[in-house]
Amino acid sequence: MYVFHDEFPQESGLRYLNHAAVAPWPKRSADAVRRFAEANVSSGARDYPDWLKLERSLRERSARLLNAPSTGDIALVKNTSEALSFVAFGLDWRPGDQVIISDEEFPSNRVVWLALAPLGVEVIEVSLRGVDAEAALLQAIGPRTRLLSISAVQYASGLRLDLPRLGQGCRARGVLFCVDAIQQLGALPFDVQACACDFAMADGHKWLLGPEGLGLFYSRSELRDQLKLHEYGWHMLEHAGDYNRQDWQPARSARRFECGSPNMLGAFALEASLSLLEEVGMQRVGALLAERVQWLLDGIQALPGATLHSPVEVERRAGILTFSLAGHDNQALHQRLRDAGVICAQRGPGVRFSPHFYTSAQVIEETLGLLGQLARG
Repeated sequence: MYVFHDEFPQESGLRYLNHAAVAPWPKRSADAVRRFAEANVSSGARDYPDWLKLERSLRERSARLLNAPSTGDIALVKNTSEALSFVAFGLDWRPGDQVIISDEEFPSNRVVWLALAPLGVEVIEVSLRGVDAEAALLQAIGPRTRLLSISAVQYASGLRLDLPRLGQGCRARGVLFCVDAIQQLGALPFDVQACACDFAMADGHKWLLGPEGLGLFYSRSELRDQLKLHEYGWHMLEHAGDYNRQDWQPARSARRFECGSPNMLGAFALEASLSLLEEVGMQRVGALLAERVQWLLDGIQALPGATLHSPVEVERRAGILTFSLAGHDNQALHQRLRDAGVICAQRGPGVRFSPHFYTSAQVIEETLGLLGQLARG
């Protein structure tokens, strides 16, 4: 089995199954931050030109990860919520316009659209529980629909949607398509061009194995001018660095969404984390993750009184498995697992496991063993 013990030297007894929340860093990311901190102590910003080279490397890795047409399509943002807000409060809304989302969205992809109510924008929440979630979403599109915004993978159930089908459907109907990719990017391959999405965003602290406070925002070049800017500063200018220039204009690239000084500390960590994913290859990352999810799924389904709340169809799965056990309160079950060293989350109707490609056989077997003991009393 392909493992990465050197990159993830986690403490003995820890069984980390919480990558859908906040993931551990690989060792190389911690090393990169340590070197950056030591350089700041010993020489300040003397080597800032080299730091900018690393930031360029991060943009290049990010563009490859999303299969963006250009690095100029990628903005480095604080988080997913900020990127969603750039879209929501950048578009020129008209009273009566509609936004379509699902009824299972994480608050980041729900509240930001509900906040448009003072502008007369209506939010339509569509159930994903039918036999054809994509058809339900596309059928909800009407003459007043401006945008469909959906999570690639639902945070509680783990349901993975057919993004190319949704993107093509939106494009055919003249509707903008926005993807909250935080539960897929870094777990499975993700392709903004194949998805035909206009906007996509994800934070670095989940499947990307990076720090909180730094995320990626893709905007299709043809649509960037449609987003009105609300943040201004020296870094978002077309001629950033020419401090004596009196005339100004926003950068033509997605850097226009980066108003001020970059999160260089976060860039060092995330660039290192993405280097690991790129080294392994996202096809292999996805295949290894699928093996671990299947292993957990088989083990959970074999438990007496277990109910799985996540899809069993391979094409509907990503890295999330949510379940409950008969006779066990979810909160109490979650706490007992944590007390035993299983780091997971309580989400939706049950307890959520989210392994990653490097999760060891020992972690999975020990976790299933603990669950078996709890299920059998």
